[in-house]
Amino acid sequence: MANNQKVELSTLKVGDSFPAGVTFSYVPYTPENSDITSCGIPTSYDASKEFAGKRVVLFSVPGAFTPGCSARHLPGYIQNLPALKSKGVDIVAVIAYNDAWVMSAWGKANGIKGDDILFLSDPEAKFSKSIGWTNGERTARYAVVIDNGKVIYAEKEPGREVTVSSAEAVLSKL
Repeated sequence: MANNQKVELSTLKVGDSFPAGVTFSYVPYTPENSDITSCGIPTSYDASKEFAGKRVVLFSVPGAFTPGCSARHLPGYIQNLPALKSKGVDIVAVIAYNDAWVMSAWGKANGIKGDDILFLSDPEAKFSKSIGWTNGERTARYAVVIDNGKVIYAEKEPGREVTVSSAEAVLSKL
C-alpha cells in the first residue's frame, strides 16, 4: 500500500464477526498480587480466542481513574454484574488506553478480585483505532456485546455522557 493511501476504518456493527487477531495486555489477578502496589506481570490476552464460543460484554473507557469512568461508567458494571451473569454473560471486560499495570490497579482499587471483570489494556488504542472508535489518541467510550463470535450490540457514546455504553443499556439488549 502506498504511503498516501488512507486505511479505511470499519465501525463494528451488529451482525459482524468479532475480528481475528485482537489482543490486549493484561495482568491476571492472583492472591499474591492482590495489593494495589503489587505490579504483577503483564501477559498478552488473545481476545479473539478467549471470546470464542462465549457471550462477552466488552466496554471501553477513555481512561482508568478518571472522574467519568470511575464515578459513572464502571460502577454500573460492578453493581449489575450479577444481572449480566444471569443473562448468560460469560466474560465482562473493560478496556482503556492505559497500560496493563494501571488497569490492574484500577480493578483492585474498585474491589474486583479474580476474573469477575477483566481490566484489559488496549495498547496504543490499537483495537479501538481498528474500529474507528477513539477519542483522540485514547480509547472512546463504547460497549460491544459478542455472542458466539457475532456482535449483537455495538454502540459508541455520541457525547461525554454514559448512555448507550452503560451497563443498563447493555442489559436491556441481552
